[in-house]
Amino acid sequence: MGLGKRIIFHSKTILPRRNYSKLSKNSPQWKSVVGLEVHAQIQSETKLFSGSPTKFSSPVNSNAALFDISTPGTLPVLNKRCVEAGVLTALSLNCKVNPVSYFDRKHYFYADMPSGYQITQQRAPLASNGNMEFHVFAPGVHKTCYKTSARIKQLQLEQDSGKSLHDFDKSLVDLNRAGIPLMELVFEPDLVDGEEAAALIKELMMILQTIQTCSCKMEEGALRIDANVSIHKDGEPLGTRTEIKNIGSVRGVAGAIKYEIQRQIKIKENNGTIVNETRSWNPEKKITVPMRDKEVQQDYRYMPEPNLPPLHIGMGPVENGFINADKIREKIPELPEQIRCRLRETFGLTSEQSIILVNDFHLLRAFEESISGRSISGTKLANFLINELNRALNQMDLELQNVKCNLKYFGEILELIEASTISRATALLVTEELLKGNMDNPTKIVADKNWKQITDEKELRKICQQILDENEKAVKDYLKGKTKVFNAFMGYVAKKTDNRADMKKCSEIVKELLLHLENKRQP
Repeated sequence: MGLGKRIIFHSKTILPRRNYSKLSKNSPQWKSVVGLEVHAQIQSETKLFSGSPTKFSSPVNSNAALFDISTPGTLPVLNKRCVEAGVLTALSLNCKVNPVSYFDRKHYFYADMPSGYQITQQRAPLASNGNMEFHVFAPGVHKTCYKTSARIKQLQLEQDSGKSLHDFDKSLVDLNRAGIPLMELVFEPDLVDGEEAAALIKELMMILQTIQTCSCKMEEGALRIDANVSIHKDGEPLGTRTEIKNIGSVRGVAGAIKYEIQRQIKIKENNGTIVNETRSWNPEKKITVPMRDKEVQQDYRYMPEPNLPPLHIGMGPVENGFINADKIREKIPELPEQIRCRLRETFGLTSEQSIILVNDFHLLRAFEESISGRSISGTKLANFLINELNRALNQMDLELQNVKCNLKYFGEILELIEASTISRATALLVTEELLKGNMDNPTKIVADKNWKQITDEKELRKICQQILDENEKAVKDYLKGKTKVFNAFMGYVAKKTDNRADMKKCSEIVKELLLHLENKRQP
């Protein structure tokens, strides 16, 4: 997902969802309430109401049809692909698709909106009453990994505005984005902090990418998040909320909400008043800053869009309508939570292992290709990929998607470990060879490098005896009670054999040899 360096996790318990009104970590007496509004750009080749392309980074104003620049006499033509994407998204998020929805004009003036209004679906949206479950894992904030959910008030189709470019003495307008198709998802205020909000956004991104209705490339503006934040005390009404606009990253969501909660608590504890305002997130300074106040409710003068008829969605066997929702439902692929359940039920993975794998598409693909056709432990393979493979990728500064090796080879490495053909330390060396571009299979690499694990007891006993003979002082210290030097003996064995010795057997042999020496010393 492009979230930076990988974190290697240990197993934790998944707890039931928490009530959204649970106390905020920031203060024992304040509760924080968070709601999100998400604008997701629909993955479509053309705009919502015109045939202009949606390609990112096109030359300025090259993707603007006559309708996009509001030429008199031009009319909107609804893009069928965008409606299908909206319905598919709604069904994937457990929303109720409305059989009839309407388009409205939302009036406000910006230079990058030539018509003076936005076409949206405020009064009767495409879908409503959804519910999205997701997992939250934030070690520094929440002690455990848990599952929770957020309700979706509505999902509506709307067009984007253009982009204003401000210079010292002039402003320029690029209308390439004018009319870009968007889905706006309005979530109920069911979240308690920034980490829950970030976890929701990550899950939403995975769902949208799985069903291919949004690329979720935040750096291209394909996903933008607004957060509504308020605080209150137990038993009191919800406090005055502030809105944080256009947060551009997952970690920015967590950081902006955390800062805003702390800012509001500080104001209230100093007997101040929270102002109903719109703020923006400054990712460099990691603070929210005022944009405009909302003391006077803006009148958008909503009115029905006269140039678009009601949007009818067919249900069941009924063919009437722009599209049929039940036929689209059949196209829903296996969603992230379904994949997690399958991994747990089929391969015995822990909840946390399934969460980590599904959160990383490329790691999940490596797991599924590695375990296919093999009789190996799913939990051991998952641990190997999450820990050893990720550690090697981090050390070599690589991304798994850029590695050319056959992903099935990681399953072969685990087979070699389980057969005691190689040690775990050697497994890491083999993994590094594959990541470097060695195209041979692990078995051949082990043979060519002479990395096969030494398991012959006679040979291991000889090596262990040699280590004790070469470290007489350490042996005397051990016999005097300094048992910590035992680890040093094992380190010497590993070094002498280039990590090829069966360390479990060596541990037993060294203990036996030391016990024999101790018995000889006793009168």
